[in-house]
Amino acid sequence: MPDSSNAANPPGQGGPSDSLLRLIADSVPALMAYYDVPALRCQFANQGYAAYNGHSTASILGLTVQQAIGDKAWAAIEPHVERCTHGEHVKYTREQTLPNGEARMIEVNLIPHFATDGAQQIGSFVLITDITERWRAERTVRQSEERMRKFTEATDEAIVFHRDGIITDGNEALYRLTGYALHEVIGLSIFNFISPEWRATALDYTRSGREDPYEVTICHKEGHAIPVEVVGKTMPLHHADYRIVVVRDITVRKQAQEREAFIALHDTLTQLPNRHFLMEQLSQVLSLARRRHGRAAVLFVNLDHFKTVNDSLGHHAGDQLLCNVAERLRLGVRDADVVARIGGDEFVVVLTDVTNPDDAALVADKLLASMNGVFTVDQLPLTISPSIGIALYPEHGNSADLLLRCADAAMHHAKESGRGNRQFYDPSMDASALDILRHERLLRDAIANNAFELHYQPQVRLADGALQGIEALVRWRHPERGLVGPDEFITFSESRGLITPIGRWVMREACRQLKEWQDQGLAMVPVAVNLSAIEFRQRDVAAEIAAVLRETGLAPHYLEIELTESVLMHQTGQVLDTLNALKALGVGISIDDFGTGYSSLAYLKRYPIDKLKIDRSFVADTPGNADDVAIVTAIIQMGHSLQLKTVAEGVETEEQVGLLAGLGCDLIQGFVMSVPMEGEAARGWLMNHKTNQ
Repeated sequence: MPDSSNAANPPGQGGPSDSLLRLIADSVPALMAYYDVPALRCQFANQGYAAYNGHSTASILGLTVQQAIGDKAWAAIEPHVERCTHGEHVKYTREQTLPNGEARMIEVNLIPHFATDGAQQIGSFVLITDITERWRAERTVRQSEERMRKFTEATDEAIVFHRDGIITDGNEALYRLTGYALHEVIGLSIFNFISPEWRATALDYTRSGREDPYEVTICHKEGHAIPVEVVGKTMPLHHADYRIVVVRDITVRKQAQEREAFIALHDTLTQLPNRHFLMEQLSQVLSLARRRHGRAAVLFVNLDHFKTVNDSLGHHAGDQLLCNVAERLRLGVRDADVVARIGGDEFVVVLTDVTNPDDAALVADKLLASMNGVFTVDQLPLTISPSIGIALYPEHGNSADLLLRCADAAMHHAKESGRGNRQFYDPSMDASALDILRHERLLRDAIANNAFELHYQPQVRLADGALQGIEALVRWRHPERGLVGPDEFITFSESRGLITPIGRWVMREACRQLKEWQDQGLAMVPVAVNLSAIEFRQRDVAAEIAAVLRETGLAPHYLEIELTESVLMHQTGQVLDTLNALKALGVGISIDDFGTGYSSLAYLKRYPIDKLKIDRSFVADTPGNADDVAIVTAIIQMGHSLQLKTVAEGVETEEQVGLLAGLGCDLIQGFVMSVPMEGEAARGWLMNHKTNQ
């Protein structure tokens, strides 16, 4: 290097070390030069500096800075040179474009040179280093970081950067997820924010460099846990790897999974365990009782006449009632006991730690009492009773399936014993269950073989005894018991889903028979056919009836449909549309068993009804029973006010005939006129009463 202490010997001019200085200066990759102050003339330059500016090491000597580097470059660096001539060490970078268009970046150091006494600046060293490669690398990193920053801010997923577990950066979504601002977490271990039970898993994941998704729980700033899915990626940078971690909140997914798991094991209406979950819990209860030599009880609960609520008030009301029943059952047992709904109106209660049968009986009685209270459904007060069957472990069975079957059999026995009571299982009850299955099989055989027949009962006008109609009543020709009435199989067939084929046969046969009689000059009156609420809801009634009338040739006004009040309670467009379609066909509509359901004047005015049939239960004790007389009177007056004909069923005595005539009843039907007759007998009756039609 030049001897800065000798101002008389500027670098590169004279002195014993010139050759060594020249060798060293020309060998280094940096560009070097020395300018005196204040003239700023070049006193020394190595080959690199001279050539970079278009000179030789000899030709550049004596040139000013402006002459050496050109006017354009001088204009760019003059402020830096000015600072250096005032004794300041100046360092700056400058981008240059080579003649071939290539961009290069240089780093320039301007170092002031002072005399030996340090009081006077006599020159300035120029040291120029080409930092293009470093500049390009740093620019690439900055661009990459900028892209990463834009990406991390654009996503809703939290992103964390860490090196060896220490957080170095994160995005805004991290704050939204955890509640921690970025400055609160930088420099801290990422594992501090993972729930303790998951830290070992997270450490193993990071140390092994895994990059597959996994789930952990992290801690929010407010203290609650957040389930997240985490994916980590290792990113190499300047020989110091770091990890980028994407954190996704999966709270909604976990809630959905928990909901799905709950639904799989619970009844969606009442939130009680379903049959599958019940069997699991019952098996656990029995396993524990077995180990402890304890006892348990299973109560099978079925609501009496629940179908009437559904038919009369609609399924919404039925659902509300089921929820209320479920709540009373829950409140009626201990927390350790199990209450489940296994379908429809059937519930099961499992009692743990039962000391003796009396304990189970006491609980059953308590549940019966709780059900006796009034339920309010859609602002209507309702009362309902359950029938309860009880099976005991180990007396009646040692498995969940067997105990449930035994409790079910006991429940059916409770229903047969008058409903609204509880019964313990007895082995003799199994025969009842077998009887039910056998009864169903025989009924199915009867449907397949058309083992039914119709009996007919006339309806006459009270004023003059003229025949006004005939009701068709179905009978079952039982293979063992002979002729069986509808009371013994219609309700059963509804519960087993068999009513539709029976109803279709009755409709077709009644229309066929009446048309045959009319072709013989008999029975120019309507035939009445009962239609159950289930048939009315499940079938396209109007279309089917129209098809039957076309098939048999019977004129529509000679057919009358009898419906129960429960059909009217379903205030839906479908009910009204069907009734209007029937009226459009010309078919008559009667309300059967009127007074036994929940009807009101509003319903009667809403629908196109022709007749009200007074239920036989109100007629049977007249005229001796004043209450029944009052009910019959009210129904007849109601019918007249709505321009509806009234028909009294079950009329058996002349006294009843006289009472009904005095009250203004239009028609009567009952033994006083004729018992229901099979086809040939009915034809004979019609022949004898032909003149009264």
